[in-house]
Amino acid sequence: MQKPILKTTLFIFLTLCVTNSFGQIEKLRQKIQQIASSVDGKLGIAVLDLAGEDTLTMNGKGHFAMQSVYKFHLGLAVLDQVDKEKFKLDQKILVRKKDLLPNTWSPLREKYPNGEVEVPLSELLQFTVAQSDNNGCDILFNLVGSPKTVDTYIKNLGIKDVAISTTEQEMHQDPKAQFTNWSTPWSTVKLLEKFYQKKILSASGHDFMWKTLAEETTGSQKLKGLLPKGTVVAHKSGLSGTDEKGLTAATNDIGIVTLPNGKHYAIAVFFANTKMADKDSDRVIAEVSKAVWDYFSTK
Repeated sequence: MQKPILKTTLFIFLTLCVTNSFGQIEKLRQKIQQIASSVDGKLGIAVLDLAGEDTLTMNGKGHFAMQSVYKFHLGLAVLDQVDKEKFKLDQKILVRKKDLLPNTWSPLREKYPNGEVEVPLSELLQFTVAQSDNNGCDILFNLVGSPKTVDTYIKNLGIKDVAISTTEQEMHQDPKAQFTNWSTPWSTVKLLEKFYQKKILSASGHDFMWKTLAEETTGSQKLKGLLPKGTVVAHKSGLSGTDEKGLTAATNDIGIVTLPNGKHYAIAVFFANTKMADKDSDRVIAEVSKAVWDYFSTK
């Protein structure tokens, strides 16, 4: 007579676990909806548990301008060509004076103001991805072919809801061009998942990219802003700047967060068309990130 009792107990236990999990994620959904309803602008959010089945989206299939988030996609394409032995990480790339455009974010230009210098490909990648260098970005686009080359590469990975078509220089020349480089939040976390699962790059390429993302120096107050000190977040942020009407078209952050138990989740937060100050919009992204962190930390 013991077996039926055990089965009944197990059924009740599983039911309680499912109900509790459902209740927790609904609380998270309500918290994020509360944050979204209190802001000026449109939020696009996607969360994917990389060790389970939990997912959450808000405007997950909306098209959001990526801005510098697309430097992650570019970095993957460059490292793929390194894996195929078309390039080497220690290969020297000539950076010409004319490549170092003024009036754009460029730590690369600050280090090599006169150009005409050979820089290792690994350093160009670190400038572009970890420091979000706009000149480095366009040098790498030219190296692999064009933005279209990167677009094709990403789509061939199975990530279809994305478009990469213009360089940083083109976006600076025409503000409307930024909207031709878009992604959905959901396709972003699915790309992060493929990267995390080591389905894209070689082991050495994966490790290089992970280290580079984890060392990003821009956007530190976004996904990481309210997380416990020392939390590892391999992320890539993006920011459009503010137009003459005070409108910020895009402020974003995407990444993979490491939990205290060693597990991970992918998160993408895109914030579009806001008149909030940068520090306030960063705070919104940070609040979403902290709500997700709290959910996974207490599961």
